[in-house]
Amino acid sequence: MEALRAAAPDWTSEQIDFVAGRRGAVVEDDFYNKLEKLNVEAGKRDKILLAHVQRICEAHDTVMQSYYQQIHGSDGLGLTQRRRWRTLENKCMCK
Repeated sequence: MEALRAAAPDWTSEQIDFVAGRRGAVVEDDFYNKLEKLNVEAGKRDKILLAHVQRICEAHDTVMQSYYQQIHGSDGLGLTQRRRWRTLENKCMCK
C-alpha cells in the first residue's frame, strides 16, 4: 500500500480483505458489503460468493488428502466414499 501511495499521492485507496474462516465459513453480510464497496453488481454477488465457498471447499479437500497421505501413506481415496465424505464434511461445511 505504501508503494501505491508513493506512486500516486493524489489517489485515495482502501484495502479490502476477504477472509475465509474455519471450515469454509464466510460471513455473508460482510462478504456482500465488501463486494458492494467494489461496485460489483447485485446480481453477480451470489455467484461470486458461491465460487468463493467452492474454492474454500476444494482447498480443504486438498488439505485432507495431504493429511491422509502423510498419516496413512495414501491420499484417502481408498476409503469408502461414505467415510471419506463424512470426514471432509466435518472439515468443510459446504454442500
